[in-house]
Amino acid sequence: MEVHLGNLDPLFISPFQRKRRKISLAGKDPGLSCQDLSRIEALIPALQSPDYFTDPSLSELGTQEFFNPGYCSRVLDFTVGRYGYGCLKFSGETDVRWLDLDQIIKFRRHEVVVYEDESAKPAVGQGLNKAAEVTLVVQTRTSKDFSENQSSRIAEKLKLSTERQGADFLSYNPSNGEWKFLVQHFSRFGLNEDDEEDITMDDVSPEVQNPLGMNGGDISDIDEETALVEATSLSHSLPAHLGLDPVKMKEMKMLMFPAEEEEEEHNGMLSPQRQLFSKESLKSPIKQSSQPTVHKESPPFIRKTPLALIEYNPASFGSSSPGSILMAKQNKGALLRTTKAEGFRLDLKKQTPVTGSHSRNIVDAALFMGRSFRVGWGPNGVLVHSGMPVRSRGPQSVLSSVVNLEKVAIDKVTRDESNKVRQELVDFCFDSPLNLHKEMSHETKDVEVGSFKIKLQKVVCDRLTLSEICRSYIGIVERQLEVSGLSSGSRVLLMHQVMVWELIKVLFSSRQMNRQLKSVEVDHEEDMMADARESSPDVDLEALPLIRRAEFSYWLQESVCHRVQEEVSSLNETSDLEHIFLLLTGRQLDAAVELAASRGDVRLACLLSQAGGTTINRSNIARQLDIWKINGMDFSFIEENRIRLLELLAGNIPAALDDVKIDWKRFLGLLMWYQLPPDSSLPVVFCTYQQLLDNGKAPYPVPVYIDEGPAEESVNWHAGERFDLAYYLMLLHACQENKFRELKTMFSAFASTNDPLDYHMIWHQRSVLEAVGTFSSDELHVLDMGLVSQLLCLGQCHWAIYVVLHIPYHKDYPYLQAMLVREILFQYCEDWSTEDSQRQFIEDLGIPSAWLHEALATYFNYYGDHAKALEHFLECGNWQKAHLIFMTSVAHSLYLSAKHSQIWQLATSMEDHKSEIEDWDLGAGMYISFYLLRSSLQEDSNTMNELDTRENKNDACTDFISQLNKSLAVWGTRLPIDARVVYSRMAEEICNLLVSETGENSAIEVQLSCFTAIFRAPLPEDLRSCHLQDAVSLFTSYISEAAS
Repeated sequence: MEVHLGNLDPLFISPFQRKRRKISLAGKDPGLSCQDLSRIEALIPALQSPDYFTDPSLSELGTQEFFNPGYCSRVLDFTVGRYGYGCLKFSGETDVRWLDLDQIIKFRRHEVVVYEDESAKPAVGQGLNKAAEVTLVVQTRTSKDFSENQSSRIAEKLKLSTERQGADFLSYNPSNGEWKFLVQHFSRFGLNEDDEEDITMDDVSPEVQNPLGMNGGDISDIDEETALVEATSLSHSLPAHLGLDPVKMKEMKMLMFPAEEEEEEHNGMLSPQRQLFSKESLKSPIKQSSQPTVHKESPPFIRKTPLALIEYNPASFGSSSPGSILMAKQNKGALLRTTKAEGFRLDLKKQTPVTGSHSRNIVDAALFMGRSFRVGWGPNGVLVHSGMPVRSRGPQSVLSSVVNLEKVAIDKVTRDESNKVRQELVDFCFDSPLNLHKEMSHETKDVEVGSFKIKLQKVVCDRLTLSEICRSYIGIVERQLEVSGLSSGSRVLLMHQVMVWELIKVLFSSRQMNRQLKSVEVDHEEDMMADARESSPDVDLEALPLIRRAEFSYWLQESVCHRVQEEVSSLNETSDLEHIFLLLTGRQLDAAVELAASRGDVRLACLLSQAGGTTINRSNIARQLDIWKINGMDFSFIEENRIRLLELLAGNIPAALDDVKIDWKRFLGLLMWYQLPPDSSLPVVFCTYQQLLDNGKAPYPVPVYIDEGPAEESVNWHAGERFDLAYYLMLLHACQENKFRELKTMFSAFASTNDPLDYHMIWHQRSVLEAVGTFSSDELHVLDMGLVSQLLCLGQCHWAIYVVLHIPYHKDYPYLQAMLVREILFQYCEDWSTEDSQRQFIEDLGIPSAWLHEALATYFNYYGDHAKALEHFLECGNWQKAHLIFMTSVAHSLYLSAKHSQIWQLATSMEDHKSEIEDWDLGAGMYISFYLLRSSLQEDSNTMNELDTRENKNDACTDFISQLNKSLAVWGTRLPIDARVVYSRMAEEICNLLVSETGENSAIEVQLSCFTAIFRAPLPEDLRSCHLQDAVSLFTSYISEAAS
């Protein structure tokens, strides 16, 4: 909207006004240029929030800037506030030009934050980071019998809270809840959760508690029938299903959570309940002047902290007496419509939506303990929840007030069959693979984070060395298989890891090529592959696809060999044809031919010897079967399994597998060996299988833990939900130059293991595949963070940081890695700081040492070791925090221990950065002044330089004592008693030196002038009395001499 430079009410500004107000001069100078209008419009601060206000208002600022250019750069006592929350009054002149008040000032319940973004906060004294008077509205009980003792108690607690935050308490008015205090600069000021618990709070502000008294009671009556809630309409609500009274629940929800009540519209008007709580009926606790009511859209209601329903009568269990959940005492006496309901009935026998297969709670925990109750995840997989423990199968029900603390087994992969963590498994699963990964070639990318740099890493290798890398990983897994006590399921998964690395080597490795080898016969793929292994690694380019196909064929045979042997072992001796068929599904041709010949079936043996050969043989067999069918041959005289074998040799896979179920790998082998031409490339083979799978004519490529694992692993699994990692590797190979779109699914934990939290090996597989150029992606952060979580759970912080540095750089999140590294350093400081090897490893990764020192400083400060915290804050260059700890925790302890050299060393180490330290002259600078002054007073008068006269000495002592008093005024609320004692002792020592320096030989006037400084010093009363007696005695002598 436009802000006219005329007579406008500054307190009411449309919530739909634009961010920068456009100014028009109605009735003013018509010759004003557009440039002047644009200049004034740009100068006015931005404020869009409808429940915020300024004084002077935005219209007044525009008016004054027009008539008095430069006014916005020197606004006197500028005020910003929020209705119902409080206001800020900035002392003196304030430059408000170009300020975005919506972003700078945030009023919340019992707190105000100025410059929430620390990086945007200006220096002290600039912008709005300056001295101000803060007024916050504290919402407390407002009953008529509010005693003075209770008011005094609240005022005292507010005063203590103010002093803890380094502010100066001014006043507290219990009638309107206004709490006023002075601050010198800004961060966050207000009450924390502990303070709010100490002070009796109410969820409803004073304006809401007595709606009929607002605006002089100018509110229309509410029709009782409209206000009542019909119990029948709530019969199917959640409280009714929980065995609770829905009417009572509705009342309590309206009372405690008015901000979240859905607006009910009736004929375009708000419901009577919403009219009571609309903003038009609220009176600002800050602006007490009467204002005309302006009807406009009400802003979102102030969010109130909910109260827990803490008073519970358990008599409802096992008895007929009605139990009830009562409101907390501070809500007693609040407005509440009376009903005939008897309260809540918590019947132990009643079934609820959360019983049965869920947590078997009697009622929901949030309803029982209030919305302040929280459940959720903690560090290292700790889960806090209510009800029964996870996976407990007992039939009993429990109260939802029972809270369980359980830990998810993120480290399941390191446990043996007896569920014990084995150190050798930790080494084989994490240390050994990561060490191998670290030994590979890396390329680095420097990322600037402020004044620091971190080096992001990425593995680089070519496909010529891929085979060697895969063999190294296979060796680690094979050594893990030798560990005793592994479960059968774990061994299946480990064998699958071996086969996956073998498949990666087969599909994506390359060979050195030359032109010596020419055409290669493809009839015998295994023989060709064996010859290629025995011969020189240099092969011809044209032979490479055939060699890769032969190697994949051999890999497929090895993968299904154990399945074939298992099924063959279950056959009886008379099932020769079925035995031969099973051998063919694993391409064990030699064994199949030998078996047929040993049974005297020479013709079948001849056919089997040509299986998978040229397509001419297949077409001949298929033609013979068709002739038999055309001639009406009765196949009942031929064994069913013989017909099945002939169909398979003819390449008719669907007919051969009629009523036979085999796994997906053998089905893929049958396609490649018996149906497709022997010179078909692997992409053709994989695409053919994919088409059959899409048409529902091929078995699903289910993961190994479902296909071969224990029976319980397949519970709650449906076909098509999870596919095996080997299947995705085949698709990745088949896509070639096209972008592979299944990366996230491919590298999910379920593709290779039944543990959804295990990423320890799939992370390495992703890293190697990406290094050889098979794909490139910066969207697999879930995979990276999964491995980081596993490493942190095991205390391997250094490896977790190593993994974080390998997260691909993303331009939209340039500081992601830096944030994660700092978070790990802070949260797991105790782990990496106690292990010298881990700390050295982290430093070798190029992590800035300042980050390590900052984490250590925070850790030691939290546990009360302030001396070490100060040391590390100095090392990381956090001079302001170091100065604060020095003044409030360290300096006085060293002084009382007579460790003056350490005080001098610490203070002078910060002196070069005193421009970055607030109140330096009244802090560590005061200690430097003390030691310099004391040294000067103790020196011989002949060696004095500046203090060569008693007058100069007296002036220097006076200045120091004045500095001491100012320091007490600034630091007094934050200093412990011992620090005040140190101030007194410093003052006492300087005063004694000053008195001894003047001596009896000095003139009485000079001696008397010394007492002027002494009486201003913060001395104990007994010492002050002694000096006072000396001064009286000296003055008496002076009068006597003057009289004589």
